[in-house]
Amino acid sequence: MKVKYQIFVSSTFEDLKPERELVIKAILEIGHIPVGMEMFSAGNDEQWKIIQKQIDDCDYYIVISAHKYGSMHDGISYTEKEYDYASSIGIPTLGFIINDSSSWPSIYSESDSIKIDKLKKFKEKIKNKLVNFWINKEDLYAKVSISLMKHFIDNPRVGWIKADQAASPDVLKELARLSKENALLRELNEKKEIQLNFLNSESKDSIVNTLENHKVAIGFRYDDSIAWEEVDDYNFLQLFNILAPALMSEITTQEAASYIARIIKSNTNRKLVSSFPIPINVVKNILSDLVVIDLIKLSVKRRTLKDKNDYWTITEEGKMAFKAIRKKIIKSHGKYS
Repeated sequence: MKVKYQIFVSSTFEDLKPERELVIKAILEIGHIPVGMEMFSAGNDEQWKIIQKQIDDCDYYIVISAHKYGSMHDGISYTEKEYDYASSIGIPTLGFIINDSSSWPSIYSESDSIKIDKLKKFKEKIKNKLVNFWINKEDLYAKVSISLMKHFIDNPRVGWIKADQAASPDVLKELARLSKENALLRELNEKKEIQLNFLNSESKDSIVNTLENHKVAIGFRYDDSIAWEEVDDYNFLQLFNILAPALMSEITTQEAASYIARIIKSNTNRKLVSSFPIPINVVKNILSDLVVIDLIKLSVKRRTLKDKNDYWTITEEGKMAFKAIRKKIIKSHGKYS
């Protein structure tokens, strides 16, 4: 599809008529759409709203400045007002300022000291962004063409296309469906790759051996005591087997602590404390280690702003590892190896 860009051309008018005509010609010759003040009589608030709307619809904004500041409204010229508005809404601006050494009719130069000062400050504002200096109208014509072509490449915009080239609602709907289907297929492919990798007995045995050999000391706190008691070593095969069923959905860090404590101490007659019956630093280390070996991950489900908990869920690798562990336990008559 061939995209056409709409380009707003801003400047003072009477002093720059020949220059504006060549700039508009340059835009038309490279196949795009010029828009300028020739189409409006910018003398009241209603006309200003129309100009704003035209700038809103443009893809680029060109400002040409010579030696006139122009008519003012509320202490600012319409050219500067247009420039400020285009900048405020993020439209790329291209500045073209006459070279100070260029000859220029005195009739088209400011004589009012206030306007001379405002013009100087306006030119400094333009120079803060991309700017070119021109000598005469032919030089301006060439520089506008070159600068626009560079901008089209470096900073492409939305632009306009013919209605018969635009995608129909049915096409857009089909593209959305295919995009969703493609995302689903990528996800299924990733899961399949994980499963195939894990089916490799070496990989499977490696994970199980890592879990069996990696241990952590855990103590427990009861309602009737403030001390951590019954500290003992537990391997990660036991801990992961305890947490995995709950991780099929997701659990918080505190819930992980509760699951581990209540299952390991299921035969005790003493009551465990409700909040973190095992040390919080221990449970965080357990979860971190399971993340490192790719068995669990932080859940990315959206929560309310008030919910500050971390939520954990099992990975595809974790599901495959849990499956292998359960098979091993079942084959050994329900006992941990």
